[in-house]
Amino acid sequence: MTNRAPRDGPPGQHGVVSRQAATMGDQTMLGPDGGTPEIAIIGGGIGGLATAAFLHRAGLRGTVYEQAPALREVGAGLVVAPNAARLLRGLGVLEQLLGSAVRLEVGWEFRRWRDGTVLSAEDLATACERLYGEHTYTVHRADLLEAIGRAVPPGEVRLGKRCVAIDVRDGRALLRFEDGEKAEADVVIGADGVHSTVRAAIAEPHDATDSGLCAFRALVPGESAPPFARRRAQTLWIGPGRHLVHYPISGGQLVNLVAFAPAGEDSVESWTARATVEEFLGEFDGWDPRLVGLIAAARDPGRWALLDRAPLPSWSRGPVTLLGDAAHPMFPFFAQGAAQAIEDAAVLARCLADDAADPPRALRRYEALRLPRTSRLQEVSHARSDVNHLPDGPDQRARDASFAGTDPLVDNGWIYGYDPDAAIAAEPAAG
Repeated sequence: MTNRAPRDGPPGQHGVVSRQAATMGDQTMLGPDGGTPEIAIIGGGIGGLATAAFLHRAGLRGTVYEQAPALREVGAGLVVAPNAARLLRGLGVLEQLLGSAVRLEVGWEFRRWRDGTVLSAEDLATACERLYGEHTYTVHRADLLEAIGRAVPPGEVRLGKRCVAIDVRDGRALLRFEDGEKAEADVVIGADGVHSTVRAAIAEPHDATDSGLCAFRALVPGESAPPFARRRAQTLWIGPGRHLVHYPISGGQLVNLVAFAPAGEDSVESWTARATVEEFLGEFDGWDPRLVGLIAAARDPGRWALLDRAPLPSWSRGPVTLLGDAAHPMFPFFAQGAAQAIEDAAVLARCLADDAADPPRALRRYEALRLPRTSRLQEVSHARSDVNHLPDGPDQRARDASFAGTDPLVDNGWIYGYDPDAAIAAEPAAG
């Protein structure tokens, strides 16, 4: 049976978005047949829920289809840089996060692997707000997902709905789910991560390559962490072939660790793959004893392979598009994965609101606005591993010396100062 929402039916009961008239200001936004467009969002992670929330703020409605039986976020901590924090504040969810978020006072604190010598550090306490109008925070992913979810109207998230196929007919998309249900939509947004079903339906096969790196992720209880790790600081220990980042989350109750090392044969690309503390320690044998002690206090580490993906040449086909990791998976070395998904959501909602009568044209405009920026971030994130992992020697000494003359907070202004509204105003609509 194919579900299609009645024009006057309640939201969230039919697997697609109601065609009830929606308004943004004094403008009624009409879809291809005179109603508001039916928008299906595949994936209920940070990007998918942010899309639903920004659509709601723009006067449109989207149904989120999430394959899991409950909304949850695997992983642990993430950095909410000013470009994401401003959007979250505008969405009305940042205030909810402040009870558990940690506002960083120090960032980009690079330390030498062997003895912890500080090579450089950024004063985020005052400079961040002065430069970009917002602070930098660290949060638990689950807290961020919950906060964004509160901005999504009740009934617009359907759980236990695994999309297995998408067919486009006469400009509309037919969704097929694992349980046999079908749904139609004027717009389909694939926010379903690096193994995206939606991407496979609209893009040419785009195989990932082995990066040679794996990532470890773990949490350390605050009471078990040494004082240097409990500071409101984002610290990066860099050394030959490896680096490790740590910062407090959950109001300081936990310290988040994420580390990068050569991949072993048993590494898989999965956020749920596990490792042992001993394996984690083995990768950092000989490093500063303080760092080794921090790793030793970790709980239940995860380990997964980092696969390398070149930027896609296109994200959209007709009424179907991609968002977040489904569109532009990137190495986490600039801590921008979630931020870019949130930016995508804000821009996509605006493009659809501006041109609801022609969703494919709105999606082409969205892609034109977002693809160059996210491709650039994919590329610089990829290059960062080579810089961080230099072996000791002349290149490493030159790199360390260069830190004294760099200001990452200013140098990366193109990342942190991004304003979706300004980007949209400067870009003509795609034809």
